[in-house]
Amino acid sequence: MLSGPRGTLVRMTVLALLWGSGFLWIKVALGGGLTPLQITVIRCALGAGVLLALAYAARQRLPRDRRTWSHLVVAAFFCNALPFFLFSVGEQTVDSGVAGVLNATTPLWSLLIGLALGTERHRHPLRLTGLGLGFGGTLLIFAPWHRAGLTSWGALLLLGAAASYAVAFAYMARHLTGGPTGPLALSAAQLLTATGLTTIALPAGAGGPQPPTLTAIVAVVVLGTLGTGVTFHLNARLIATEGPVTAATVGYLLPVVSVALGALVLDEQLSLRIVAGMAIVLVGVALSRTNPPSRDQSNKRTDVLCTPTHPGGSATSASSSAPPSSASSGAASAT
Repeated sequence: MLSGPRGTLVRMTVLALLWGSGFLWIKVALGGGLTPLQITVIRCALGAGVLLALAYAARQRLPRDRRTWSHLVVAAFFCNALPFFLFSVGEQTVDSGVAGVLNATTPLWSLLIGLALGTERHRHPLRLTGLGLGFGGTLLIFAPWHRAGLTSWGALLLLGAAASYAVAFAYMARHLTGGPTGPLALSAAQLLTATGLTTIALPAGAGGPQPPTLTAIVAVVVLGTLGTGVTFHLNARLIATEGPVTAATVGYLLPVVSVALGALVLDEQLSLRIVAGMAIVLVGVALSRTNPPSRDQSNKRTDVLCTPTHPGGSATSASSSAPPSSASSGAASAT
């Protein structure tokens, strides 16, 4: 097993590739005949299966109290069911690479929500500057002053997915951290709940005009097992072995991976404006995550639960290492 700096680099690269490729797999699944709701249900179910197996191997039990399960319903909706669905719908009209960049705005929404609710007490100038830069970069990507700008409903849905992750992080920080249930089991329970929520809605989402292709099926299986289930386990291991700061670095690679894969595999075109906007967003996210030295560390578990993906998360890991994308909150987020 690789150790030292080389081993860390390998683990970070693998995690970034699995997480960042989630947007590609969504696009491929959509192109192969699967509907957004079908993709959402399948990835939740497969991710839950992977995490249940990992929890069983680690001898972690699912929560047994009604209170935890009631909180998991809210967390599963905002951290899994809703954003997973919005990402799939949004990518019907928006390139996968751009989806990855917009997903990276989650920490900006988290900071904005904290400021609005008064729960963000550390109004560090660098963080506020990062907030402005991040949304300025997003505006540059949208380019509303251009007729061909990305001010489409699909892009707005992608921003809504990123904001949904932020809502989930805030809720889970208050209600689902510090409990007796192990992180794998809690994440598995959250994805199980998300599977139930999305399955209930499945009759409302009619299938495509033709049966899905084999390529689409393979894409959604990879998305569910690797991009949703395995990534949480790898992220948790990286946090345990290398620390949250190193693990958080992976989040800044996700938009780069999504953009690169979109261009190389799907031949998505990138303009200088979008690349510049992506760079500004990432700088803004980095600044927004600046923490004063005295900052209380008690609530740093949440981000890992929803990330992503981020197309993707679940409910509990243990650190602030959640990628600035989205989605790593525990159980199932990959895009």
